[in-house]
Amino acid sequence: MIKLKDGFTGERSIVLPQMIVEMEERDPLVSSLYITDIGYYPKASHHFRERTVPVDQNVLIYCVDGAGSYTLHGKEYAVKANQYFILPAYVPHSYKADAHCPWTIYWVHFKGSHADIYAHGATSPVEIAPNQFSRISDRNSLFEEIFQTMAEGVDIENLRYASSLLHYYLASMRYLHQFRRAGAIIGKKRDDSEMVRAAIHYMDENLEKRLTLSDLSAYTGYSASYFSALFRRQTGYSPLSYFNMLKIKKACWLLDFTDMRVRQVCFKVGIADCYYFSRLFCKSMGMSPLQYRNRKNKNADE
Repeated sequence: MIKLKDGFTGERSIVLPQMIVEMEERDPLVSSLYITDIGYYPKASHHFRERTVPVDQNVLIYCVDGAGSYTLHGKEYAVKANQYFILPAYVPHSYKADAHCPWTIYWVHFKGSHADIYAHGATSPVEIAPNQFSRISDRNSLFEEIFQTMAEGVDIENLRYASSLLHYYLASMRYLHQFRRAGAIIGKKRDDSEMVRAAIHYMDENLEKRLTLSDLSAYTGYSASYFSALFRRQTGYSPLSYFNMLKIKKACWLLDFTDMRVRQVCFKVGIADCYYFSRLFCKSMGMSPLQYRNRKNKNADE
């Protein structure tokens, strides 16, 4: 049975037992690239790890918010939001969250005959800044699909599927230009409608963050007042109201299709205050998050 841990508020992680790791090593497909540990730490205050005795896995840490640092080969590196790094196997290292602005991270321990291909060139922080053609939400959805697949069970079919997804997940970082180009928006004419679509895309890429009106208007290059008026004219909503709608839409999906606790869901949509999240959800959906999740069971019984 896999081990699921819950430490930091909103944390989720899976640690595979040695028996399952050995199964991965023996399988001709999975052995090319496989996971030994995987997790998500939101606002990981006081997070610190030092390995003087190195592990035999590569360690990917993808920072989506906040900041942190790590030490490798005696050199310390600063890490900020929208950066990732990969600590190579068999090398001592340490890493920690920033004391004042702790990071939110996705992390994966991975091995396999193809592991070095994806780890190459990532010992220094690599930038994945959001832009009009970025696909951060696609990448984060890939992570969730990997995590859910492994959480459902670690039979060989699930392990093979998770391995296949991991190739794509790591490739979305290692081959960032190709990943973005493949999903690029066709056409480059910048009219009002496209500006609004670009702003909504930016919101969708940053659902795990707290964006302000200034953040959104700065991204589009317009003043806050002009952007706000234009966005309301195009959509019928203020920018921040629309952003909250996207957060609630994502929360509904997570409640419907994952087993995350409500407190984990609220962190996944960038709301650290679970009481505020519940009030916002109730205002939008007419019921609490728990009532929303339980309605499926009720309908099934009827």
